[in-house]
Amino acid sequence: MPLHFFYSSFLFFASAAVCGGQLLASSSSTALCYPNEAMPTFYIEQFGYRATQADGAAIERQLLDRGCTLASSPNAADVVVLNTCTVTGAADAQARDAIRKLHAKNPRTHIIVTGCYAQRAPEELAALPGVSYVVGNSHKPQIPDLLSSFALCNPLPHAFVSTDDLLRSRQLSFVAAQDAAPDSATNPDTAYAPRKRARILIGDILDQHDILVAPVLGGENNHTRPTLKIQDGCNNRCAFCVIPFVRGKSRSLPPEKILDEIRQLSESGHKEIVLSGINLGAWGRDLSPRHHFPDLLRQILDQTSVARLRLSSIEPLDITRDVVALFASSPRLADHFHMPLQSASDKILAAMHRWYRSEHYARRIEFIREQLPHAAIGADVIAGFPGETEGDHAATMNFIESRPFSYLHVFSYSVRPGTRAAALHNHVAPATIKRRARELRALSEEKSASFHRLQSGRTLSLLTLRHSDSTGSSEWIPALSSNFLKLRLAGSWQPNQFVDAVCSGSPQYICAPCVQECGELGRPQPVEFSHRQPLEAFHCEPLKLGHPEPIRQG
Repeated sequence: MPLHFFYSSFLFFASAAVCGGQLLASSSSTALCYPNEAMPTFYIEQFGYRATQADGAAIERQLLDRGCTLASSPNAADVVVLNTCTVTGAADAQARDAIRKLHAKNPRTHIIVTGCYAQRAPEELAALPGVSYVVGNSHKPQIPDLLSSFALCNPLPHAFVSTDDLLRSRQLSFVAAQDAAPDSATNPDTAYAPRKRARILIGDILDQHDILVAPVLGGENNHTRPTLKIQDGCNNRCAFCVIPFVRGKSRSLPPEKILDEIRQLSESGHKEIVLSGINLGAWGRDLSPRHHFPDLLRQILDQTSVARLRLSSIEPLDITRDVVALFASSPRLADHFHMPLQSASDKILAAMHRWYRSEHYARRIEFIREQLPHAAIGADVIAGFPGETEGDHAATMNFIESRPFSYLHVFSYSVRPGTRAAALHNHVAPATIKRRARELRALSEEKSASFHRLQSGRTLSLLTLRHSDSTGSSEWIPALSSNFLKLRLAGSWQPNQFVDAVCSGSPQYICAPCVQECGELGRPQPVEFSHRQPLEAFHCEPLKLGHPEPIRQG
C-alpha cells in the first residue's frame, strides 16, 4: 500500500498566535495575527518543475486577491511560502537548505512549506527550525485562508494537532523508520529531537478533484512566456516516480476555462504561451464527456489569437502522426517536442514500468522528422536505475547518439520512498551513476552543438525575452526560436517581440535580423537606437549549449 494512504481523511491545523511579529504559544484555537489587522506581506520561494511554478503562481494570485502584499525579497516578507519539489533527493536537500538559510537570515519570518515534499514527508519538514506550517498539496488551496487568519486573528474551525502528536501516532507515520533514519543521520535539522514543532495540514491527495489555476507570469518568475497548467496528477505508476503519490490522480482543467485563460493572456499582450501538466497528453480523459488533447489544440488555434503555443513535455505514446501533422500545419504551434525517454534499454524500460520500448520511441522521432525536419527533440534520461548494467547504459548512449536529439535533461537516479524502485535490491553504485550521468551530459552537449550547426542559413522567428538577474546587458537580449534555440540577439530590443533572423554558421552563430520582412509579416520593427548601426552588427549567439531550462516530468 502506498505510504500516502495513511493520511486519508486527516486534517491538521496550527495553534499559535503572532502579535507584534512574535510567535506565541496559544492554548486556544487562535491563528497567527498582525497588529492593526494589516494583511501580512508574503514572498513565494519556488523550486522544481513547471507544474510547481504554476501552483506558486496560483497561490500568489489568491494572496493578492485577499489583499496581501508581495514583498520584494524573502527577508522583507512577514510570511515566506516555500513551494517544494520532491522528484529527487537533491530537490529535498535543496528545500531543507533553503529553509535553514531563510530562518538564519530572518528568524521572525514565518515559513509555510508546501508542495510535493510537504505532501510526501511533512514531519521531516515540520521538524526544521523556523517552519510554522507544513501544508501538503492536498490542502494547498487553503494557504490564503491561513494568511487571512494571520491578519484577522480569527479562530480556525478545525482541531489543532501538534507534530509531536503526529509522530506518536503509529498509524499516521508517513515515512517508514528505515527511510527516515538515514536522512536524520545525515541531516541534523531533520532529526526528530524535541522542539517546538510546526503544525501540519494534510490529507489524502487521491481525494483531490480540482486544479490550482493561474498562469506563471513575469511577476512570479520574470517570464516573458506565461506557463498555463491545464492538467495535474498522473495515473501512471512508473517505478522510479513519486509524483502520483504527491499529486494524485490525473485531472484536467475544462476546455472553456483554458480558452478563457489563453484569451486573457493574449489580450494582455503575451505572444507565446506554454501549456504544462504532469502528464499533458492525458488531458481530457477524466472529463465527462471525454475530451482529447489534439482537439483542445485545434480549439485554441481556432478560438484564440495566441501567436505561438508551446508544449512543455508530453509522453512519447501521445505523439502520433496526426499530432505531428497538426503541428506541421500551423506556424503558431512551436516545433518543439520534449518526450521523456528515461532509458533506451528495453529491459530497463520494462523494470521502470514505462509503457513503450525503444522502437516505439524511435518511431515517434521518425514521425517528427518526416514532417518537421528542423523541430527540436528533447528528452529526459535517468542514469543508474536499479539493475542498469554497462550494456544497458551503452544501449541508451548509442540510441541517443544515432538519432537527432537537440538536448537532454539528465537525472541521476535517486531513491524515492514508497516507489517500487526503492524496494529493488540491485542498486547501482553512486560513483557509477555519477560517471554515467557525466557521459550522458557530454553527449547532450554534442547533440546540442550539432543541432545549432544545422540551423545555419535558416530564417528563425525569435521571441525576445527578459534578461535574468545574472545576464543583464545593454548590448544584447536573450531570444528563443520556435524550435527552442536559446540565443543572444545583439542590439536594443524590447522583450516579448518577434524578430526574424537569419542564422549563419560562424562559431558565434551570427544572425542578421530581417528588418524589412518583419514589417511585411506584421511583426514589430526593431527599437530605434541612439546611434545607427549597420545590419551586420545584429547577431545572435547561443546562451548555453545543451542545457535549456529543465522541464521535469517527474
